[in-house]
Amino acid sequence: MSMRVPMTTSGAAKLRAELHELKAVARPRITAAIAEARSHGDLKENAEYHAAREQQSFAEGRIADIESKLANAQIIDVTTLAASDKVVFGSTVSLSDEDSGEESRYQIVGEDEADIKERKISFSSPIARALIGKSVGDVVEVRTPGGLKSYEIIAVSYI
Repeated sequence: MSMRVPMTTSGAAKLRAELHELKAVARPRITAAIAEARSHGDLKENAEYHAAREQQSFAEGRIADIESKLANAQIIDVTTLAASDKVVFGSTVSLSDEDSGEESRYQIVGEDEADIKERKISFSSPIARALIGKSVGDVVEVRTPGGLKSYEIIAVSYI
């Protein structure tokens, strides 16, 4: 039995959109490319055929990967969580660096959704593990590559 992996509704929607794109657009395009390359005769020295087969292998692997992730996902709609000042999976947390006063904001998401450019961090990351279960006003310490950092939780939202 595999363990359910938490994922936000927006993360699941992104995976479903990618899955649809792969099945409805990429798969038929690759199949047509293979048929076209086959029509050129000898497959041993046919670079187009081998490239199309490689694309097919990649696309089919990604389809299987996404289907598996969605099948094992525990999808959590953060907008339905009872509003509180406690940090939980899916919540968006505003922090103040105790040393610099610099503020930052992160949403705690599933591992496949984590994207630091979008300010989304995995629930298994050191900072998320330090934050989960804490409340507004709490100070958490996080071991970072640059040393120990202290952050005050200044706001928690569920959006």
